[in-house]
Amino acid sequence: MSVLTVEQIVAAQKANIETLFGLTNKAFEGVEKIVELNMTASKAALSEVAGHSQSVLSVKDVQELIALQSNLLQPLAEKTAAYSRHLYDIATSTSAEFTKAVEGQTADAQANFANLVDNATKNAPAGSEAAVAILKSSVTAATNALESVQKAVKQATEAAEANFNSVATSATVAAKPAAKKR
Repeated sequence: MSVLTVEQIVAAQKANIETLFGLTNKAFEGVEKIVELNMTASKAALSEVAGHSQSVLSVKDVQELIALQSNLLQPLAEKTAAYSRHLYDIATSTSAEFTKAVEGQTADAQANFANLVDNATKNAPAGSEAAVAILKSSVTAATNALESVQKAVKQATEAAEANFNSVATSATVAAKPAAKKR
């Protein structure tokens, strides 16, 4: 049976720490992007509110006020959709980095475990062929199950993104007639 050496354990720990710090940096990058997006959106909203307030103060009659308010609706819907899209893009890109790292770690762990099983089966005592076959079958089943879960998660993510895009487009399209009715 193969025994792990101190060097192998230290190398594995070093790789795990590097992965942890890499993921932590990616998380902070995602937070920075969200803060930057929120600051930009807040500055733009403040500027627009100031401009709109000035316009409201210069209104001479009710029809002009109604027209001013209705002209505000369409750009607001479009900006809200754009903000949501940016936020979604930041979240999915950050999530993709985590997924890629997890998949890499999982693949490494599977390979290491397969090597361990192979070494164990080579050194198994005579008469243990049935137990070895069961062990190999279990490892294969677990690997297939993990791959199925990863595939299902990817499909669900793609479906969620398609639904998000559809809802964002529908909201923007729906706001156009509502703005014209006023």
